[in-house]
Amino acid sequence: MKFNTKVIHGGQHHDPSTGAVMPPVYQTSTFLQTSPGVPVGEYEYSRAANPTRTALENALASIENGTRGLAFSSGLAATDCVLRSFKAGDEIIAMDDLYGGTYRMFTRIYKDSGIKFHFVDMNDLEKFKSLINENTKLVWVETPTNPLMKLADIEAIAKITKEKNLLFAVDNTFATPYLQKPLDLGADIVMHSATKYLGGHSDVIAGALITKDEKLGEQLHFQQFATGATLGPQDSFLVLRGIKTLSLRVQRHCENGVKVSEFLNNHPKVKTVFYLLLASHPFHEIAKKQMKNGFGGMVSFTFESGKKEDAISFLEKLEVFTLAESLGGVESLANHPALMTHASIPEDKRKEIGISDDLVRLSVGIEDIEDLLADLEQALK
Repeated sequence: MKFNTKVIHGGQHHDPSTGAVMPPVYQTSTFLQTSPGVPVGEYEYSRAANPTRTALENALASIENGTRGLAFSSGLAATDCVLRSFKAGDEIIAMDDLYGGTYRMFTRIYKDSGIKFHFVDMNDLEKFKSLINENTKLVWVETPTNPLMKLADIEAIAKITKEKNLLFAVDNTFATPYLQKPLDLGADIVMHSATKYLGGHSDVIAGALITKDEKLGEQLHFQQFATGATLGPQDSFLVLRGIKTLSLRVQRHCENGVKVSEFLNNHPKVKTVFYLLLASHPFHEIAKKQMKNGFGGMVSFTFESGKKEDAISFLEKLEVFTLAESLGGVESLANHPALMTHASIPEDKRKEIGISDDLVRLSVGIEDIEDLLADLEQALK
């Protein structure tokens, strides 16, 4: 089954009791048992499993070519579930350019856990390998990164993690499986903030994990069940609905992203544009190798002036783009990473990885491109 068919039919079945084409929202916490410990079907309690969530989880596994999908109450809840696999003394190697919430979890929430985190440029494979020791258990990569669109060579890293018997997790939120399939490239776990492109309509908070190995999927499901970070049936329905149009939406995001990046790249007030299609982007070649069908709808840029004030003025003038957190919805959003999504990262660390005070991140939506370009033009005046 090809991808455009998978997003609609992958892992899906008509409702057995009514024949409903879309899975009903099973808004229930518990299920009938005919005798103690003998449920009518396979469901007992919705924290363990719910038919609506199961339909979503089957779809997630299908579109990422995995064996098990798990749906969480947020992307950070999904990340936390993975971290609960480790104990004091274990070490985790993570990409140095991470979403602010992930960095905050690693450095603050797990600060006193006894787990040691290393942050490294994953394109320096020798430096990465030098950090691996007998205590290393997990490698965590975000590619493309938020907001600078840095990439990591998934296949090259997977070769090392398999040789060293390490778990390898990839945050695939920005790319989506329409553009990139980490499990096919050698990763063990894929994570999504399903709030973003998978949901696609800015109306749900959700997260996902997908594994290649069934046993690992069972372990993560137990950790999810035992800690309770499950996705409710209504939100599960919304994400499942969103997935059905994923191909069409991401295709349009990519088309508009290309045109926005070209417009900004030729504008006299813009200094640097971060978009993977541009040959000037340092990770353009890796993008061509591991991303198919396009390069996404995320575009970041800086100003020739280098002034924070110019970035803020631009953001305040926007009319079609909405100044707001998040990304991946049908509507175009604009963001100031240093003051918004990445504010939890210390200033010196932000500057070290390239998140300057004049950096603007755009989540390019699926509106008519003429309206988007006109809005950028007037806001840059």
